[in-house]
Amino acid sequence: MNKSERVKFISATLNNIYPTTPIPLHHNNNFELLIAVLLSAQCTDERVNKVTPELFKKADNAFDMQKLSTDEIYKVIKTCGLAPKKSAAISSLSSILVEKFSGHVPENFGELEKLPGVGHKTASVVMSQGFGHPAFPVDTHIHRLAQRWGLTSGKNVSQTERDLKRLFPKSNWNKLHLQIIFYGRQFCSARNCYGLTCQICKACYPRRKNAINTIKA
Repeated sequence: MNKSERVKFISATLNNIYPTTPIPLHHNNNFELLIAVLLSAQCTDERVNKVTPELFKKADNAFDMQKLSTDEIYKVIKTCGLAPKKSAAISSLSSILVEKFSGHVPENFGELEKLPGVGHKTASVVMSQGFGHPAFPVDTHIHRLAQRWGLTSGKNVSQTERDLKRLFPKSNWNKLHLQIIFYGRQFCSARNCYGLTCQICKACYPRRKNAINTIKA
């Protein structure tokens, strides 16, 4: 398959396996989504979904969250990776949201990425899943699969994001990034496929014999 054929095959396969793409992080509003995505860095969605009910029971909005001490936040999220830094970031960004945005989560990349603990990937998830704007959040898992499938030669997630945005229609970005994540977890994880065994890898590269050593983001 050439790259254009791979893109069509991948889209068709993912649409067949995952016709719907529920948002993995549980939330009831965009503030909760922002906090959940921030917590998901170096932490599984499953773990985040276990700690956020208690956290959001205490504070499901920026006004209430800013009233909690960093230690109070930490005690709830301490099982998440980088919990001390995340606790401080959650406290600080909540105060900023209250002071600058009347407690609302801003609906643009520039303001989101200025918030403590919020990088481009987190902002992309909020813009995509929270506000419905076309975005293509690329994490290390999507970066790995895009390399295995011959969609990018990017050495970092920024280049991979640019390559994927060029290959796939903007109207598909929001759904596609979740489809790739779901597929990677189920069929093409870091420690089982290596570019050789899953349906997409075998179809895209039927003659591939050696495991793919992907460039880490």
